[in-house]
This record gives sequence, C-alpha cells and structure tokens, in this order.
Amino acid sequence: MNDITPTSATSNIDLPATTLDKFLDGKVMIEQPAKGRHRAGLDAVYLAACLPDTTTGHVMDLGTGVGSAAFCAAWRLPQITVTGVELDPVVAELARRGLRLSENKSFANRVRILEADITAKGSLRHANGLHPLQADHVIMNPPYYDSSRFRVTPQKDRAPAHALDERGLEPWMRTAKDLLKEGGSLTVIFRADGLHDLLDTMQGRFGAIDVIPLRPTATSAATRVIIRATCQSKSGLRLLPGFTLHKGQGEDFTEQATAVMRHGKGLSIEHRR
Repeated sequence: MNDITPTSATSNIDLPATTLDKFLDGKVMIEQPAKGRHRAGLDAVYLAACLPDTTTGHVMDLGTGVGSAAFCAAWRLPQITVTGVELDPVVAELARRGLRLSENKSFANRVRILEADITAKGSLRHANGLHPLQADHVIMNPPYYDSSRFRVTPQKDRAPAHALDERGLEPWMRTAKDLLKEGGSLTVIFRADGLHDLLDTMQGRFGAIDVIPLRPTATSAATRVIIRATCQSKSGLRLLPGFTLHKGQGEDFTEQATAVMRHGKGLSIEHRR
C-alpha cells in the first residue's frame, strides 16, 4: 500500500503527508513520510531478521525512525520487549501512530518509542532514559555516509538519517556498549565499504564478531554487511557465507530473501559468546 495519506497531528507536531506501507507481506504496517525524509526498506527487515528465533529480553533499536525494524522484530519474536530510540520528533510521532494501526495490534503493547539523542554525552543520555545496562540486545542501522567523505543530501530533514556527523560511528558504538548488559548482543547493518570503520569502533568493546555479507546477486560484490557481536566477549572474528538477495541482475528475489522479507523468517545466526 503506497497511497499518500494526508495526516493531522495528534500533538503539537506538524506532521507531513505520509504513506502506509506493508512490511512482511502485510503482517506489519508502518506510517512514514511520503517525501523529504528517509524511507524505510530492505535494511530494516534484515536487521530484525538477524535476531535468533530464541531471542528473549529487552531489545533496543537505535535510530529507529518510524519503527520498521523494531516492529518487524516484535512481530517475529513474541518473548521480547522493544524500545525504539529516535531523535527526530516528527519521525518518532509517526512511529507511535504506527503502533496504533490495527495491523500492529499483536505486538504494540511490547514496543515503546523513546525520543533521545543517542550521540549525546553520557550524563545527558542517561537523563533522557538511555540508562546503562538496560538492554539484552541492541540493533541499529546507523546513517550510512560520513559527511566528511561523502556529499550529503541538501534536504535538511533527510540528511541526519543518511549521514554521520564528524564523530562518525564512535558515538553509536559507545552508546550501544553503555546500554548493553555483559554478554548482550549487538547487530548492525551498514554499507560494505564501511566495514573497516565499524570494526575499528568495536575494538575493545565487542567480541565474537560475525561478519555477514549481503550481495545483490550471487556473482556481485557485497553492498551491505551485517555485524553480529557480543558485549565484552573475548572470542574472535568470523567471516560467514552471507546472503544473496536476487536470482540475477534485475530478477526476482531468491527463495531465502523472499522468506525473510515476506514471511518474517530469521537468518538463523546464533548468538555467540
């Protein structure tokens, strides 16, 4: 469903025109801006799919946007609670509205949206509800581009979701480490050519790191990587086989990709200690 739906604000926030979009073949519905801000897609579904089927406890989705990954994870995993953390008040309000949609009724009472800046200094983060050691699992899809190395979109509302500031990934990893209990898991999806930056910021904080490439086709170089890691683990890094999205260039999704994107199947990546 992609009909542009004018909306009226339920608070003092001036909301833009939105669309209602199906995820997991309609099992999850999100409301997101029709234009002018980042629109959720494949990355959010794969991020949620990385949590093992046996996952329990509290999951925190950093930079949740309109809640796509948080909602998909909550639908897949009935034994979790989820906190989606978002700085943009417009997007956070749309995530809350999404929780009131009838399609999301089965998991809405297990998801909350918290407005906070995950890149702020510790005392400010803590005062805004990002308390240390509260998460069993953290998932995140940070902005893909470094504003010092890439040309950033001139659209000011879209730029924060697409580009990291001059601090890069460091604040994201610092906050993830602070939130996680010892032995908790971190899952990140990022562009493949940013793998070095990811691993650099994880050093000394995370171990048992699994790197999972996402390839457009079986013969293509990976364009995305998924990182699974464990807080304070001393175990080493593994490069796993990865996943292929399309049968060929411009062709349909593979059976595995279809199972993930339409049926909510997990990627069967176990949490290492």
